[in-house]
Amino acid sequence: MSAAGHALSLQGVTKRYGEFAAVRRASLEVASGQFLTLLGPSGSGKTTILMMIAGFVEPSEGRILLDGRDITALPPERRDFGMVFQGYALFPHMTVAENIAFPLRVRRMGRAEREAKVRAALDLVQLENFADRRPAQLSGGQQQRVALARALVFDPALLLLDEPLSALDKKLRAELQEELKALHRRIGRSFINVTHDQEEALSLSDRVAILNRGDLVQVGTPEALYERPATRFVADFLGKSNFIEGEAATDAEGIVLRRGGTRVLARGAAPGGRALLSLRPEKIALLSGEAAEDNVVEGRIAAWSYLGTGYTLTVETPDLGPLRVHLPAWRSPVAPADGLPVRLGWSRDAAVAVAEDAA
Repeated sequence: MSAAGHALSLQGVTKRYGEFAAVRRASLEVASGQFLTLLGPSGSGKTTILMMIAGFVEPSEGRILLDGRDITALPPERRDFGMVFQGYALFPHMTVAENIAFPLRVRRMGRAEREAKVRAALDLVQLENFADRRPAQLSGGQQQRVALARALVFDPALLLLDEPLSALDKKLRAELQEELKALHRRIGRSFINVTHDQEEALSLSDRVAILNRGDLVQVGTPEALYERPATRFVADFLGKSNFIEGEAATDAEGIVLRRGGTRVLARGAAPGGRALLSLRPEKIALLSGEAAEDNVVEGRIAAWSYLGTGYTLTVETPDLGPLRVHLPAWRSPVAPADGLPVRLGWSRDAAVAVAEDAA
């Protein structure tokens, strides 16, 4: 089963419910064959955007285009989009094969062609031996695969995914993330996924669109968003970050920020007289001996946790306040203990200037 992807464009899309704007002036491009994830906390507008793309919610303003054709007013059944819902929405009285065949029956496809497509869809999601079972006889992961097969069996223009992995436990969710990514590569169709899970967004997506309170705040590759967040919200929502604020100037190599008696060096330009820096916990090292970095501060461990693969420390520093640090357990230079004095260091490239969030 294979089909060319389709390009989708949102142009200034807004959705209001009375005076409340669930989505404000969202513009977004989804390239042919791309896996895009809409990421944000509850109430950010991501599901509203997905429902507008699907045709279940009508935009208050703006346009939605598929391959350059305006589909804003087109009803859902004429958009030819596959959709996988959070709860799978399988028919309990039908077998797996009957569930998958349902969209083909609605389209009045002939029996021979219908059966061939169902076999191909079962093979695609590796459920060839489960055709005669009912949903209640399947695990959560198997039900999710059936829902995917049903959404793909009629060769839709693109696939919409509404938090399809959220009902699964952590281990199974990680396994199915890998399967979903491999499925996307095999069929080459455009996928649009909604999630509030940051790791899922980073793992699956070619590009991620981050939303907050109805605004589309930043769009980019997972690497670009994680390494170069534009705002405090993006830095803090996509992973965790330390924030350092202070008086700043620009030198030949970037920012020189002063906080109390401590000087912090970072790349970029200082916005006005003050700067806000984002510093990821895993980019801070515990220094031993005379080891040096561009930035060095001293402090004491205020709290720590062992996570198997590493330690998470909270280190109190005189000028920068508490700094969160992630260390690989197998190469930690010290055994963490409350009150232990430590030296922290990080390179000039580790911190990035970000903007404060709009009020």
